[in-house]
Amino acid sequence: MVVLDTNLVLSALVFASGRLAPLRSAWQTGRCIPLASHATASELMHVLAYPKFKLSPTDSEELLADYLPYCRSARSPVTGDKDWLILAAEFNRPILTAEVLLARLDGASKED
Repeated sequence: MVVLDTNLVLSALVFASGRLAPLRSAWQTGRCIPLASHATASELMHVLAYPKFKLSPTDSEELLADYLPYCRSARSPVTGDKDWLILAAEFNRPILTAEVLLARLDGASKED
């Protein structure tokens, strides 16, 4: 299970052929299971409505449908802000950059 920063999820959803497209594939194929809280889901819905993305409400709903069903619910608020990287030493789980996560997922898929 992973906690994904909203910006990573957003990039994977909105830019389907971008550098984070493999992340979208990873959660859709079960190679990673994102954790989402009410707060992070709400943040994603809010960000998808930004005018700069020019998404219709239907587009936003479809993108959410490509993510939220693959998530496992987390009771407490979780976040992926860059500030967490500073605190990495205090957690018993690794905090990874997108590049490191994608490399690990790629490596895991090659082992299968």
